[in-house]
Amino acid sequence: MAENFVLVPGAWHGGWSWQPVASLLRAAGHQAQALTCPGLGVNDDPRGVTLADCVDAVVAAVESSAARDITLVGHSWGGYVIAGAAPRLKDRLSRLVFWSAFVPAAGRSLHDEVPPSYQQLFAQLAGASDDNVVALPLEVFQGAFMGDADLAAAALTHSLLRPQPYRTFTDEPVGGEAYRDLGIPLSYVLSTEDVALPPGEYGWARFPERIKVTPVLVPGSHESMFTRPAELADGLIQAAANG
Repeated sequence: MAENFVLVPGAWHGGWSWQPVASLLRAAGHQAQALTCPGLGVNDDPRGVTLADCVDAVVAAVESSAARDITLVGHSWGGYVIAGAAPRLKDRLSRLVFWSAFVPAAGRSLHDEVPPSYQQLFAQLAGASDDNVVALPLEVFQGAFMGDADLAAAALTHSLLRPQPYRTFTDEPVGGEAYRDLGIPLSYVLSTEDVALPPGEYGWARFPERIKVTPVLVPGSHESMFTRPAELADGLIQAAANG
């Protein structure tokens, strides 16, 4: 069965980051549209961008299309965006898929869900910026986010990233946990070498448990859309078909 994927990227990324996976999904007979949230486009002004602005943008993009029976996919921070958009798009959605993503709990921002070391780093970087944004350091990206690529490839990918509006990390989830009560199936895809969140108390494994699903496992790091796109595309197709 052909699926209709709408792909929401994680922090620092735009729709461009989904291109390798989207191409494979289309080659397999599916539809795939990748979105870019406000503040993360190449010419966007990130000042004042909120999590609600990002949710509004995804809702507007879907509502302006004729798309139905959508599998809405969120990567990393994008889990907050798809969860916030789901109640307003419920008549168009067939499933929500979180890929190595935060699964929102009421009242808990992304800031609340990351280790204290990240909390301190993000706050420091935002405070030192002129426009309240977080620019992800190269050494963090190479080591924790894209450790399954050589340093040159990781540096090239890092050069494409945009600073993330800090408000999108500190705002509470839009709509709380309403996305769980819509009758829309939820799935989780987990990259097995993903250490962007360190394993343990703050690891990714707590999020599929939060929505009581067994994750679809795929190889690769937090950036496996670049390093293992074929396996990730297959994992998304599996999640869309049966969770």
